[in-house]
Amino acid sequence: MHKDALIYVAGHNGLVGNGLWRALHSAGYTNLLGASHAELELRDRHAVDLFFDKHKPKYVFLAAAKVGGIEANRTLPVSFLLENLQIQNNVLHAAHTYGVKKLMFFASSCIYPREADQPMQEDALLTGPLEPTNESYALAKIAGLKLCSAYRKQHNADFITVMPASIYGPNDTYDLEKAHVIPALIRKFCEAQQNNHPKVTCWGTGKPIREFLHVDDLAQACLFLMKQSNLPDKDFINIGTGVGTSIKQLTHTISKLVDFQGSITWDHTKPDGMPKKVLDNTILAELGWKPGIELTRGLKQTIDEYQSQAPTL
Repeated sequence: MHKDALIYVAGHNGLVGNGLWRALHSAGYTNLLGASHAELELRDRHAVDLFFDKHKPKYVFLAAAKVGGIEANRTLPVSFLLENLQIQNNVLHAAHTYGVKKLMFFASSCIYPREADQPMQEDALLTGPLEPTNESYALAKIAGLKLCSAYRKQHNADFITVMPASIYGPNDTYDLEKAHVIPALIRKFCEAQQNNHPKVTCWGTGKPIREFLHVDDLAQACLFLMKQSNLPDKDFINIGTGVGTSIKQLTHTISKLVDFQGSITWDHTKPDGMPKKVLDNTILAELGWKPGIELTRGLKQTIDEYQSQAPTL
């Protein structure tokens, strides 16, 4: 990517998009284009076409999506399926129509089969049933990565897809109705510590294993991949650490980092989601990239940011 090329980051105000924006700016890419939801409705095909026709970006990071935790996915399946399909279809169509040189689409590790062999290799996609609690979101993301692959096959478009592990870090969503596990736990324990609550109740059993990747590591991996000219012939590439952490272990780590002195209980009536999600990162490692932010350090940084902004969230 040329440093002066126009780069559109779709979803630049979100967790992943904001991480990409910061990484691009730090690397000297200053011709960056973003549009808030109020400025551009990505579910509107006509509006997206007008936007691309006007600006004609050369590179696109498609990080915009409707996202949420288990409860949001479970209760709003139509929204997660339909809105993500609309966003993806519109942006990919416009990128092809208006001559984007290279595009990166973001999938999600939740699209792997619920009982996939661990660590999960790229070839495991569509080899078994999905996790029911996020099936609609997963189906949308599968459609998106397959559409990128179809554009490559039919039009020789340079559209690539990455599959990140569970992302956390600065600029995350702490709304308990929408948050993923790390921001939800950070908010719960920070509020409990601040208000001297005797206990915190967490969802499920604490047994599921997850892989967590700091958003700054993700952004660096994405810039690395966008610069590669000969990527493997795969529908997508995993991006992660290869290290699994149980939800119970994660919970105790966060409680210690915020100095919570009370007890932790588990609500077994709430769903666990997939039993285990750890990615096989062999392809990315062989290309020459590896993560640099260890989980405890990344959590401490994220907690510090949350505590500095909590009154305004």
